Amino acid sequence: MASKPGILTEWPWQKLGSFKYMILAPWVAHSIYSFVTKGETERDLANFLIFPFMLWRWAHNQIWISLSRFQTSRSKHKIVRKGIEFEQVDREANWDDQILLGGFFMYVVGKYFPGIPLWRTDSIIITLLLHVGPVEFLYYWLHRALHHHYLYSRYHSHHHSSIVTEPITSVIHPFAEMLMYFLLFSIPLITTALTRTASVVSIFSYLTFIDFMNNLGHCNFEIVPNWLFQIFPTLKYIFYTPSYHSLHHTQFRTNYALFMPMYDYIYNTVDKSSDDLYEASLKGKEERTDVVHLTHPTTLQSIYHLRLGLASLSSKPLTSKWYLWMMWPVSWGSMLLTWILGSTFIVESNTLNKVKMQTWAMPRYSFQYLLHGERLTINRLIEKAILEAERGGVKVLSLGLLNQGEELNRNGGIYLQRHPGLRIRIVDGTALAVSIVLHSIPKGTKQVLLRGNLSKTGCATALALCRKGMQVTTACMDYFEKLKLELEANFRSFLVFSDSLDVETWLIGDGLSKEDQRRAPKGTRFIPFSQFPLKKVRDDCIYYTTPAMKIPNHLQNMHACENWLPRRVMSAWRVAGIVHALEGWDAHECGEKMLDSEKVWQAALNHGFLPLLQE
Repeated sequence: MASKPGILTEWPWQKLGSFKYMILAPWVAHSIYSFVTKGETERDLANFLIFPFMLWRWAHNQIWISLSRFQTSRSKHKIVRKGIEFEQVDREANWDDQILLGGFFMYVVGKYFPGIPLWRTDSIIITLLLHVGPVEFLYYWLHRALHHHYLYSRYHSHHHSSIVTEPITSVIHPFAEMLMYFLLFSIPLITTALTRTASVVSIFSYLTFIDFMNNLGHCNFEIVPNWLFQIFPTLKYIFYTPSYHSLHHTQFRTNYALFMPMYDYIYNTVDKSSDDLYEASLKGKEERTDVVHLTHPTTLQSIYHLRLGLASLSSKPLTSKWYLWMMWPVSWGSMLLTWILGSTFIVESNTLNKVKMQTWAMPRYSFQYLLHGERLTINRLIEKAILEAERGGVKVLSLGLLNQGEELNRNGGIYLQRHPGLRIRIVDGTALAVSIVLHSIPKGTKQVLLRGNLSKTGCATALALCRKGMQVTTACMDYFEKLKLELEANFRSFLVFSDSLDVETWLIGDGLSKEDQRRAPKGTRFIPFSQFPLKKVRDDCIYYTTPAMKIPNHLQNMHACENWLPRRVMSAWRVAGIVHALEGWDAHECGEKMLDSEKVWQAALNHGFLPLLQE
């Protein structure tokens, strides 16, 4: 919201939430019905294409969002080297309102100006001239007026709340301000309609041009090549760059122009550092990465929850959405694309106490890790990522989710065998995960039940509890024998083999069935030591999340949730890599190697990570 919200600040359909799209349902239904029932000569092509064009505008903007987030995560050509937070994502979540408003206006105008032809050359020329003249000129002075303290505090300050911009920042305005822009941009459209020179191509092309330039100016990475201005020197006066407009968001009182800087030059409001910032941003700046967390998409729908996907979804914990099933061609297409490319890709970057972190994603989904035929390829991809990170000067690489599987790579141990001279430290996060599980068990608990598949973390947790004098019960003879062999003789009495389920605290690994959950006593606490959460089937039991910690407030650029975890919460395995780098530890933690869990726990707390209250 603006600092002092004025009249018509809220959008008319704001209270409708996701149901706001229903306001267009009658128009869409009427246009389709009319097109289908009328004869070929009576059909209104322009009216029929409005809804497909709205879908194109949504896709166009989403492409820019994903591209911008991908480029800024790599940092080299990033203009403003600061992060954004969840508050900005929430504030900009209604970026599609302007598409909805545009569609509504097109349906209304189309009712009074039916039969617009597909193409007219004069409509293109008239639209171009009207944009260069009245639209750009009037926008410049409207923009300057919006920076007057009265209008700025009531309207335009909402837009400028985002100093670090994303493409869709360009359309984040109060309703009244957006109406002003719509009236301004409608000058070429209404003029051509009134003079009967309008065409479908000119209208749709003009709106696509506005979307393109808006996204370009707010994408926060420099993409316009210098050779364009060398060949066409005058182009700098009629075509702005992302760095040019970025200065407006950091300096506020310069670079007011819409897309054509010539009005800033005419009225002497060009920021003096515009050319220098452009050159510096285009050249780029390489930043050293200290920590890499290697993860992977989980379900096919999870691709939309990645930071590179849909911003409104990635800023919330991963849950299944029914409407994403309608996008199955995109889901399968993205899986095929990542499979063909066969290389990790950068998901996000963060900073904590001058330690630079990146998250890399493997081009594989969870179900592919379970395919025996894929294991060799996945191991090669992980190994390739480790070697690439080492060449880049990365100090620590943490293995997340299934990238550290016992059957896949012996908890990362095979990479040390193949490359014993690795300078980069490989971390599987076992020690911190064990500590979190131990601190999650309520005080006074005397007995726990071990269920599900026994991983390295589960084994270490069970041994630690026995050594603390707590009874650990398991119904699996193989697990019992394995733990008994690793346990000192004086603690073996705390390890019990029994098929009794009458225990209030269960430590859960992967593979626990729904039937086993239903057999648990009422009020049972399910505490997972697994990478993946337990699917909730009981309302009378307490479900803990997977091992995780709250991150420090000063950890920057955190605006996406890690899988199913809440906001500003990281998995133990990711935190472990960060703590490893902050402490400067020289040891690996993978394979059979494990750090001291209490030492890692205390180090995490000292660096500002906090326990996650899960009840």
